[in-house]
Amino acid sequence: MREIAVVAFSQSACVADIGAVNEVELIMPQLQAVYAQVGLNSAQDVDFVCSGSCDYLQGAAFAFVAGVDALGAVPPLKESHVEMDAAWALYEAVLKIRTGHADSALLYGFGKSSPGELPAVLSQRLDPYYLAPLWLDTVSLAALQARMLLDSGSITESDMAAVVSRSRQNAQANPLAQLAGDVGVAALLQDDYLLAPLRRGDCAPVSDGAAAMIIATVEQARRWGVPYVRLTGIDQRIESHNPCMRDLTDSVSTRQAAAAAGVHEAALDVAEIYAPFSHQEIILTRALGLDEATVVNPSGGVLAGNLMMASGLARVGEVFQRIVNGDARRGVAHATSGPCLQHNLVAVLEGA
Repeated sequence: MREIAVVAFSQSACVADIGAVNEVELIMPQLQAVYAQVGLNSAQDVDFVCSGSCDYLQGAAFAFVAGVDALGAVPPLKESHVEMDAAWALYEAVLKIRTGHADSALLYGFGKSSPGELPAVLSQRLDPYYLAPLWLDTVSLAALQARMLLDSGSITESDMAAVVSRSRQNAQANPLAQLAGDVGVAALLQDDYLLAPLRRGDCAPVSDGAAAMIIATVEQARRWGVPYVRLTGIDQRIESHNPCMRDLTDSVSTRQAAAAAGVHEAALDVAEIYAPFSHQEIILTRALGLDEATVVNPSGGVLAGNLMMASGLARVGEVFQRIVNGDARRGVAHATSGPCLQHNLVAVLEGA
């Protein structure tokens, strides 16, 4: 099987409201940054391009096509798109390279969430016959999941607050984070509920921004002469779209994806987990089988800034950067999509 390397990554700052900046203007700086890291001139210098976004954020069918303008209109490219987080664009590109149809790929994800009510917008990803007409927003569904965990006795509200506190503290070292600070568990527990048992700190903020990445075969990375990190495993699994038909206190799909990706074949130094709600980080940490030796979300994770449709790719990018910088040797990145951790992707990265 062809070995794959991550060779470049860039993401924008997580901003609550980017204002009049459009999607192309969000994407272009990140594309230019990854081109510069590898020494490329444009998207023409890679074999395949794949993007991730959500037309519901822009409110128009095929709205993602406007983002393609950031690549340049001509000459034509081998280009694809996934209507979900760009972590799944990475998955598509990995398949493209492993099957011999490309030696390199450019990936990017973008989302401008501030113009609408994101929790309500994302309700349209639910089953269109039974659930979407109820307008079950993502916060309400996550609150239901958190209540089930609390009632089972497997977590406490203090455990949830501890996740938020660690996220804010870690984010102090991340200049791209939206929320950071030294906030203790006791202070967080004094906040009013947003939707019981969730407080505002338990929920990822709404953020605008974009991220980009370049991957290639290890041979191509060596020809380019740039630092790289090997992507040694990647897998994704999906569970029932109906939250009533699965155990919301566990993430079976994450556990299965982790096993298939080879997470436990060696020790892990770092884990970047896409947990939009504090209790979900606890579920995912358990599903991934992480021990205390693994540093979880040193960037602050998405509780410190959530680039919708790009944060999953950014989790891979965060692990890549820490390995390249020498802060870790092996790490795992996780991405999720759908209500209550319905669809999960796990990737394993190791130093060259």
